[in-house]
Amino acid sequence: MYDFGRYNPHSDWMSAETYINHPNFGLLFRVCLLEDSRELFTTLYAQRLFFLVTVKKEDLEFEPITRSDARILLDNRLRSLRRSGQSPELSQLQAIYKQTFQ
Repeated sequence: MYDFGRYNPHSDWMSAETYINHPNFGLLFRVCLLEDSRELFTTLYAQRLFFLVTVKKEDLEFEPITRSDARILLDNRLRSLRRSGQSPELSQLQAIYKQTFQ
């Protein structure tokens, strides 16, 4: 079973950083919300391992993905935010992108 800690998948992701505890890799940091129940997480310190986390009722499903796949997902999210004009979220996600991938 996974330790959800204070994880609330429906909270405003920009208001605070979100962390979850993976049973093998420890604390994961939420990079971004992708869809209603899917989010991109990375390991807290190295930011080299990425997980697509799906929220299902009272369970979390962790799917390991490559760094390049994570980058593509984040690129797609940035593109979507640019089209919708959500500038506060866009500027914060651009900073995370630079910190993580450049």
